[in-house]
Amino acid sequence: MAIEDNPRSREQYGQELKRRREAAGLTQEELSQRAVMSRTHIAHIEAGRRRPDVEDARRLDQVLGAGGFFERFLPTLDGRKVAEHFKGALEFEGQATAIKEYAPSLVPGVLQTQQYAYEVFSSSYPRKSDGECEQFLATRLDRARILDNFHSPEFCALLDETVLRRVIGGPAVMCEQLRHIVELGECRRIHVHVLPFSVGAHTLLEGFLSLMWFEEMPPIAYAEGVNNGRILELPSSVRECQEIYDLALGDSLSHRKSLDLLRSVAEDYEHAAQRAHHP
Repeated sequence: MAIEDNPRSREQYGQELKRRREAAGLTQEELSQRAVMSRTHIAHIEAGRRRPDVEDARRLDQVLGAGGFFERFLPTLDGRKVAEHFKGALEFEGQATAIKEYAPSLVPGVLQTQQYAYEVFSSSYPRKSDGECEQFLATRLDRARILDNFHSPEFCALLDETVLRRVIGGPAVMCEQLRHIVELGECRRIHVHVLPFSVGAHTLLEGFLSLMWFEEMPPIAYAEGVNNGRILELPSSVRECQEIYDLALGDSLSHRKSLDLLRSVAEDYEHAAQRAHHP
């Protein structure tokens, strides 16, 4: 019997873990050793800041003799449709106070417009029905609500110029999408930087990267490739990702120049859309 993943459900889940751990006479460190989990991870679960994955929950059940409790009552995403490899990152995204992302070929999810996102989902593999596309789209648009709060999270988008030039859904869709990013940048809700083609090779050529910071947790990195993604929590790995990002950011256009380029390319798309309607 899974429950909806929200702050209150995670708090209750964590309280139950703490109660059963203490009843078993174990410290967080002792439980971490027996369950093959980090002590920090257990501390975050007990505080309601994190939720374990299924394998973690099963090990907690086994070590604490909980009879399957922690797996049965594991908070879930409550029907929100995302790629399986992104589920952990989605949870972190909602808690982050600062996010820095690099996008190699597509607009980052939280910045996507409805039409752009629908085109992305409808062309993905395995193929999705119209109903499935609508479910994924609803989740993606819901993710964008983290930008409704002007102050948190701070959001920086580093876009390869490919993102601007790859035509997703046609010129009209691209025009709307790029102007949406410009609007967010103009109202100071996000910082945006473009890595122009003229830079050539750079440190982030290999794929999508998201860096996240939190109030009460150490920062993490999330790296994504084709149908796979992984969360990096080891401090040395996260620092390396931050350094790689900063090096690429140093090669990018300034926020102001990036907005100028986005406006210019959006205008080109607008003209192309007009020519398509009035050949």
